[in-house]
Amino acid sequence: MNNNLATLQQSVIGLLKQLIATPSFSKEEESTAALIKIFLEERGIAAQQFKYNVWATNKHFDSAKPTILLNSHHDTVKPNKGYTLDPFSPIENAGKLFGLGSNDAGGPLVSLLATFLHFYDRADLSHNLLFAATAEEEISGKDGVEILLPQLPPIAAAIVGEPTQMQMAVAERGLMVLDAISHGRAGHAAREEGDNAIYKALRDIEWFSTYKFPKVSDLLGPVKTSVTVIETDNKAHNVVPAQCKFVVDVRVNELYTFEEILEVIRANVQSEVTPRSTRLRSTSIALDHPLVKAGITLGRTYYGSPTTSDKALMPFQALKMGPGDSARSHTADEFIYIEEIESGIALYIDLLNQVL
Repeated sequence: MNNNLATLQQSVIGLLKQLIATPSFSKEEESTAALIKIFLEERGIAAQQFKYNVWATNKHFDSAKPTILLNSHHDTVKPNKGYTLDPFSPIENAGKLFGLGSNDAGGPLVSLLATFLHFYDRADLSHNLLFAATAEEEISGKDGVEILLPQLPPIAAAIVGEPTQMQMAVAERGLMVLDAISHGRAGHAAREEGDNAIYKALRDIEWFSTYKFPKVSDLLGPVKTSVTVIETDNKAHNVVPAQCKFVVDVRVNELYTFEEILEVIRANVQSEVTPRSTRLRSTSIALDHPLVKAGITLGRTYYGSPTTSDKALMPFQALKMGPGDSARSHTADEFIYIEEIESGIALYIDLLNQVL
């Protein structure tokens, strides 16, 4: 395989243009999965597929060695109405490559793929490398990396490709959505009847708006709770509602488990509180982990990310890092600089050269 850096960069940028031209909304990634699988197979690599997730291991894979996962996603959100360019036309102009998914996360995906290809033939690696292009990241779906991981060899650590300007997101907020219900008693609004569930809910909402969880993370700051929806089933103006429902968005730092957060909330509010899901947990990678230390050696900074990614679904330490800028994700006329991809590939290779 030709591992010349310029050749690798050119070939994966060509693949990225194909991916941009191929719609791959979450749960509809069949065609981009096929493109990635063909790209690997054309280079003599035995690619495997499970649902719309494509993966491959290095040529000299050794089960006695630890494995590093190189992962990013190939699904996209739907284009918003602000586009002035065709979201499925990979237009290259003034050093920018435009198109839906170019920045989030096509650029990181193909950069990790080029990195995998660079090391693929090496027989002297201290670790195995496993490349995985996964589905449904944009909707935190269960048929993406979550369903793929049990099909893979044991993973020691991962690099998750997301647009971070090639800085290191070493921690990530968890997301827990709570459904809360306050219970009262129905009655006529004109008389002193009933027990107004809205008033009871308001007391709990006031607690959410003022309570401060004591553990504040240096990387992610405090736990943040936001009441985002409130409603009753009652449509009559003259009936005191017996029930009031509200939704709480909880962003959790790495110092708390979801269970600890729930215990505090339930001890302080009267409403019945039920989490919709506890899948998207806060995560962090140790600052003395070899991947992080290698990045620091290369002059990379580290930070805590307010956004969630597939890193939240990984039961091992993972570093989120990739070319592109998170601020461009999901925006109209999305783009990534060609130079960001080229330098991203070189940086990934330099980082792994210190670990492998």
